[in-house]
Amino acid sequence: MKQVDIFTDGACRGNPGPGGWGAILRYGDKEKELFGGEPHTTNNRMEMTAVIKGLEAVDPSDKVLISSDSTYVINTMTKGSKRKANHDLWEQLDRLVGSRNVSWRWVRGHNGDRGNELADALATKEAG
Repeated sequence: MKQVDIFTDGACRGNPGPGGWGAILRYGDKEKELFGGEPHTTNNRMEMTAVIKGLEAVDPSDKVLISSDSTYVINTMTKGSKRKANHDLWEQLDRLVGSRNVSWRWVRGHNGDRGNELADALATKEAG
């Protein structure tokens, strides 16, 4: 089982508004960038989409560490915070995480974490 680190971030110009997401997948010394956006969305949806797209891109047998500056995502997945919105994305995320070995790590945004900074740059660019 290999260890894959996934750094994720979402961005939105207005909330709602045009949004973007970014994910950096790191395995050893290799990195892969994933990114995308939507014309009308929210920041929380972009944060969640980044995690979903990252998980979809790795083998289900991989051990995964998700690093995100989103307390919305991290607290919901680790502390059972109430899910009041975005039920479609929570269902996708639950399915992806269900049978995998996934750990979660909150990182302070815009604080020098290289993976978070790269994911933020991708998300911000996609948001416009």
